[in-house]
Amino acid sequence: MAESEALFAVLRQSTGDDVTLMLERMIENAPDHALNKINALDLAAKEGFGEDRVIAALLKAVQLGILEMSWNVMCPSCAGVLSANKSLKTLTRPQYSCAFCAAGYETTLDNLVEVTFTVSPRVRKIAAHSPDELSAAEYYRQIFWSSAIDLPEDLEKLLQVVTLDRIELPSGERAILSLQLPESTLIVFDPVMHEAQFLEVKGERTQERQSLSVVFNKVDVPVELVSLKPGPLRLSLENRTDNRVLPAIWVANQALDDLLKRRKPVLTAKRLLTNQTFRDIYRTDTLAIGQRLKILSLTFLFSDLKGSTELYEEVGDLVAFDLVNEHFRLLQEIIASERGAVVKTIGDAVMATFEAPDHAVAAAIRMRQAMSDLGAEREHRSLRLKMGIHEGPCLAVMLNEQQDYFGQTVNIASRVQGLAASSSIMATEEVVENARAAKFLKSKGLTPALRRAALRGVTDERSVYEIA
Repeated sequence: MAESEALFAVLRQSTGDDVTLMLERMIENAPDHALNKINALDLAAKEGFGEDRVIAALLKAVQLGILEMSWNVMCPSCAGVLSANKSLKTLTRPQYSCAFCAAGYETTLDNLVEVTFTVSPRVRKIAAHSPDELSAAEYYRQIFWSSAIDLPEDLEKLLQVVTLDRIELPSGERAILSLQLPESTLIVFDPVMHEAQFLEVKGERTQERQSLSVVFNKVDVPVELVSLKPGPLRLSLENRTDNRVLPAIWVANQALDDLLKRRKPVLTAKRLLTNQTFRDIYRTDTLAIGQRLKILSLTFLFSDLKGSTELYEEVGDLVAFDLVNEHFRLLQEIIASERGAVVKTIGDAVMATFEAPDHAVAAAIRMRQAMSDLGAEREHRSLRLKMGIHEGPCLAVMLNEQQDYFGQTVNIASRVQGLAASSSIMATEEVVENARAAKFLKSKGLTPALRRAALRGVTDERSVYEIA
């Protein structure tokens, strides 16, 4: 207890009393399952805090050893966890498959990977720290399903509606189930090994006993459909793995559909990579050297301080250095407040990423005004930012020992910034035609001016817009 109190005292210094107290009370009083796979966005909504404050608090709690962080590859269809990882470094497969849904998914960071938080056993021991001791219902709640599915408190009762039968099978053991098959699609599924067998039960009812054997053995095989008739079935189950398995026969009925549709927002890997607190903590320890992870849509903002060389000549090194540093501080503050993160600075230029175009546009407009205000405050009115914004696919990589991005989207964003005149914001068609970005610009009374421009290294001319 003394150690926990000391850790929370340190957390309070960087996070604030209110958020820290919320986490402290939660870890002390919440039921076990609420402290496993904590959904940052859901927690923020329930407790009435800003999402970024909660995310920052959870990240700092991980840094102190109060919580542990997990990067879970999740099935978009059933919300099951296909792979749980302590770090992005172990996401090395180009594709993940879900046996329950008989579907495969390309590995991308947009919506396939969620980030969750679990209390550390050094702070509080919970049931999920010993998953082999969980009941079947709690295994589904705490281990199999991601934080994207909104599970009811009476999960056991709901599972009874969608389950024909189930059994716990220790390592190396066999069991035989005698079932009466209804006319339906059934799934023999084990959430531990993530293996499945689909049964299509239809036709005229039979009185003859049918037989089926299912072996759990960690072998990745295509999920096949077995055709059976309504009536008696002798189902033989064998566990050839080193772990217990929890096979169940699921009925693909409306209750199952309703269960899988219960969803809530999650903290995605893409959003966390664009979080400034995360970058500050994990800048050099996110990906492995040579690792490349795909992002389908990320927004890049490049800014450059116009006339900085002349500034040094005009006001001297000390004053100019102070102005440039203050410019960096203001830009990072604004970028972070708009759910973005500074990737790097190059000279007087900044490269930042945002989860969506509207946040980048909002940040750019605020950054422009901040530079105008800073120039007026310091009686140096020539502080002007040139900015460019573009959105598109990219790769998350490690470059120069820090997490960075690679691809044509990055190149185009940089080239678009080069088109900007003093205090102008240049944005591509992908940005200004984004529904939320367009709505934001309209609310500010801003009408982007269209022009066609050739970008160095890009074959065709592009439509770019100046937000004057």
